[in-house]
Order: sequence, then structure tokens, then C-alpha cells
Amino acid sequence: MKSLLHITNGDGFTSRLQSLQLKGDIITWREMLCEGKTLCSVGSESFWKTRFDFLNKNYKVTKSWFVEKTLKEYRSLCNHKQQDQIVLWFEYDLFCQINMLAVLSWLKTHRRHAEISLVCSGNEDETDKLYGLNELSDEKLLELYGNRTILTQDDIEFADYVWQLYCSDNPIRLENLIAHNDFQFEYLSDALKTHLKRFPSIKNGLNELENKVLKTSLNQKPKSRKELLGTLLTDQGYYGFGDTQYDRIITSLRPLFSSFNPVRLTKKGKEVLDNQTNYYSQIRDNQLYLGGSLKYNFLYNTSTDRILKL
Repeated sequence: MKSLLHITNGDGFTSRLQSLQLKGDIITWREMLCEGKTLCSVGSESFWKTRFDFLNKNYKVTKSWFVEKTLKEYRSLCNHKQQDQIVLWFEYDLFCQINMLAVLSWLKTHRRHAEISLVCSGNEDETDKLYGLNELSDEKLLELYGNRTILTQDDIEFADYVWQLYCSDNPIRLENLIAHNDFQFEYLSDALKTHLKRFPSIKNGLNELENKVLKTSLNQKPKSRKELLGTLLTDQGYYGFGDTQYDRIITSLRPLFSSFNPVRLTKKGKEVLDNQTNYYSQIRDNQLYLGGSLKYNFLYNTSTDRILKL
């Protein structure tokens, strides 16, 4: 009798998976490795220390919360040594795909002999809409589970390699990789393209999301910061961010807003959005990492979709 372990992308889906009553234990991967500095060695002491420092500084995550929610669950994963089948439940977006790469990198090292399979939601019907796991019916989830992708050793090696590049100090090598994704990761290329658009654009020094915050503020004229957040959360393409992440972006752009009640841009905010003013020098933060790369050491050329090193 084969034993099974499920690794999910978050608490919301873990409770949903429990209700499906599939065989096997469930571990929840509670991290957001798409933000802040990451190290290649997933699970090492230095890895967790780096993550805690980032989450504590930027999201006020306390040590007790981090130990209780993230480390305890990780230790539980370490203790699940007997399962010969491991099923990963992750979604199409950047948030999930980066976490998925890290988990696969860890499994490559620590669970070499397990059969690893992937249930990944995204493009589930004839429309262009992308679906999160929690948006799908029980029947659809069971169908995805039945048709899950069994990853080959080559797939796992590739995921580990992408993770190493994500943690490296130069995102340009990731760019070259996107065109050569011949592996069983349907949504990875789009997620990586989205990642590269998080570096500041040449035109105005803001990245795609920062520009989107300004554009939404100008065009939608939200009545409050909360309404602005709600609008950003409903239409985010391949990002998959939560409200705390968007809130942090809005805070970093605070000088470009004259008010949040209603939401209005300053004259300078409008000039930045129109690419008449470059905001790079004002927003530059030498401590800000995306994976292993410093965000402000690179520029994104929106005309050619290429990354440039400063």
C-alpha cells in the first residue's frame, strides 16, 4: 500500500483539501518566497534566518508567529520520511510558482526516491480566465487530482535549476531560460516573465505593479485606500499577491498621492505615470531583494521585454 503526502499552497486550500477526504497527510507551505531575499539552500538555518529577517522587518511578523506557523509546518515536512508519493497543490501565479520551485528543490535533495506529482490550477475552461484552486468545484478538483502530472527526474532537476537562478544575483539568466521551458510546468514561463516585470522600468523607474497602482488610482478614482486595494486584488494577472503585499506597494508610493480619501495622485504622480518624470532615484532602496537579486541593480525595458544590468 503506497503512502501519500499532500503539500498545499496555503491554509485556505488545506481546509478545502481536508473536506475532499483524500488519503494521505497534508502539509501547508506557509511562505511567500516571491518577496524578499531567498537563498538556494531551502530549509537551512541561514535560509530561515534570512526569511524571518525580511518578514519581520517588512511585515512585522513576530518570531513566535514564524515558529508556530512556518517552522513547525516545515519540521513536520521533515518528519514525513516514509511517504513514497508526494502530491503538490499549487496555482498558476507567481506567488505559488516560486514557492513550488523551492519545495521541489528541497524534495530533490531530501526525498530523492519519492514519486512527486503536481496538481496545478489555472486555465481550466475555454475562457481566458485563470482559476485558483479554491475557485474550482469539488468535482473539478478531483478530476485534476486524477489527472495530476507525474514529474520526471528531469522536471525536478529543471525546477531546482530555475530555483538556483531565482536565488542568484543576476535575473538575466532567468530571462534566457524562459524560452527553453520544455518541461511539465505549464505556467512557469508566464510567472517568470511576471517576476522580471517587477524590476524598475527604464521609462519612469517604477515596475509594472507600481505603475498599475498609479494607473488604477487615476482611472478608477477609488473613494478610499481600501477600495483601491480591492480593485487591485480583483485583477492581477499572474501575480497572485495578497492585500498586505499590495498595501506595502501603496505605502512605498505614498509621496505620489495627495490623498487616500478619496484616492488622488499629486501632480508629480501623474507626471511619473505619463513617463515625464523618472522616480527611480526617490524610490530606490538598496536593501530590496527579489529572490537573490537587488531590485534596483537592474532595469526592465518595456519596449523589448529585456532586463538590463545597471
